[in-house]
Amino acid sequence: MDNISPNEKLGQLKLELPPAPAPLGVYKPFLIVDRLVYVSGHGPIMSDGNLIKGRVGKDMDQEEGKAAARQVGLAILATLKTNLGNLNRIKRVIKVLGMVNSTADFTKHPYVINGCSEVFAEVFGEENGVGVRSAIGMGSLPDNIPVEIEAVFELI
Repeated sequence: MDNISPNEKLGQLKLELPPAPAPLGVYKPFLIVDRLVYVSGHGPIMSDGNLIKGRVGKDMDQEEGKAAARQVGLAILATLKTNLGNLNRIKRVIKVLGMVNSTADFTKHPYVINGCSEVFAEVFGEENGVGVRSAIGMGSLPDNIPVEIEAVFELI
């Protein structure tokens, strides 16, 4: 196991974080309770501030959905970094809930959400970057985004 910090890993992987999204309703995007960080549902925001839009199984295939989920993971990392100052304060991923805006016949929700889970594993390592997870299909999501993901992290 290497001892590279999450901040160093982020730089080493040359991952570009989008701007941390502002709330689009009455909620907090980030909340610390004891040693847990709760991150509200995030969508696939790009570095230019635009959202990826579309329904998996209709407007995009599972690979494009997975890429959108990866972008959501980067948006969550941006929120963590903005609110904590750096990612080194994160001990581990506890839970990920991934929601996929998909057609009724689409069944590969876990594959799509792997896009987010894989980026967390890359940044925090296999042991601390993989937590428990649920991946479910939805009839729609806000602004017709393909993926919304919320997560819980443990602080050091």
